[in-house]
Amino acid sequence: MPIDKKFDVLAIGELNADLIFTGLKQGPVLNNEILAENYKKTMGSSTALCACNIARIGLKVAFCGKVGDDEMGRFVIDELEKRAIDTGFCIIDPSVGTGVTLSLNWSGDRAMVTVMGAIETFTLEDFDLNILKTARHLHVGSFYLNSGLRKDLKNIFKKAHEWGISTSLDTGWDVKETWENDILGVLEHTDIFFPNETEAMHITRASAIEEAAAELEKLCRKTVAIKCGKKGALLLSGGKRYAIDAMDDVQVVDTTGAGDSFNAGFIYGYLNGLPLPACLEYGNACGNISVSAVGGTGADLDLEKITAMIEAHGRCREM
Repeated sequence: MPIDKKFDVLAIGELNADLIFTGLKQGPVLNNEILAENYKKTMGSSTALCACNIARIGLKVAFCGKVGDDEMGRFVIDELEKRAIDTGFCIIDPSVGTGVTLSLNWSGDRAMVTVMGAIETFTLEDFDLNILKTARHLHVGSFYLNSGLRKDLKNIFKKAHEWGISTSLDTGWDVKETWENDILGVLEHTDIFFPNETEAMHITRASAIEEAAAELEKLCRKTVAIKCGKKGALLLSGGKRYAIDAMDDVQVVDTTGAGDSFNAGFIYGYLNGLPLPACLEYGNACGNISVSAVGGTGADLDLEKITAMIEAHGRCREM
C-alpha cells in the first residue's frame, strides 16, 4: 500500500439496520397476518455490507455515511466498529432517524420494506471530498437508493480518478423503477461495475443478458461483473469475457447481502493485484458462503475458507 494511504477502501453511502424475518411459509398477504419462525437485527445497506466483508477478509476500510442519533444509529456505528471499520467520517444527525429495512424471507425469495431516514438526506455537503485521498479505492453501493448523493456521484468518481483512486459501483434496485440514465455518467468513471442480471437489463433496456452485457462493456470504464444468482456470474473486461457457475451444493439460508459479499471478494482480489478471472472466483466464493447464514455479515468469511471453496469448485472459464 502506498505510504500516504491510510485505508485500502473508502466506502461512501447509505447506512441502515436490517430486521430479517426467516422461516416464513409464504410471502405477505394483504389484510392477513402471517407467521415467521425467527428474526434477527443485523447490519444493513449494500455499501456497508460490502465494507464489512472487505474488512472481514483483511483490508483496511473506512466508511462515510449518515445515521440519526438514535438506537438504530448507535447499533449501525457499533457494528461497523466491531469489524475494525473506521467511522471517523460518519455523520450523526439528531434531526433525522436512521434508515431501517424489514426483510421477509420465504422459499428462497424475499420482500423488503425500507424506511429511508438519514439515507435520503446524506449529500456531498456532509463531507469533505478530500477524504478520498485517504484510500486506494472508493466503493459505492445502492446507486438508486442514495438519492441525496446520487447527483454528485459522477463528479465524486471523476475526482477519485484524478487523484489516482480506483472505483467500484453497485446499483441496487430502483424503487421508482424508472431506471433513469444518470448512472451512465458515473459509469464513465467506474473501474468495476457490479449490477445483477435484472438490474443490468433494466439499465440498458435490453431484453437478454447477453445484449445488456455487451452494452455495459461499452459504457463502463474498465470492468463489468454481472451477478446472475443461481446461474453464477459474468465478467467482461478489455474485450474478454469470463463466466463462472454458482456452487450448487451450498445450502441457502438467507440471500441478504450475497451480492455485496460477491463485491467484497472481487474487490479484495483486485486490490491484491490478482488477475481478473481470479477476482471473479473470489467474488463467487464469497457470495456463495454468504447465503449460508442469516444477514449480510452473518457468514464466516475468511481467506482460508474462501480459498478452500475456490479449490473445491469449478474455476471460471473464458467464453
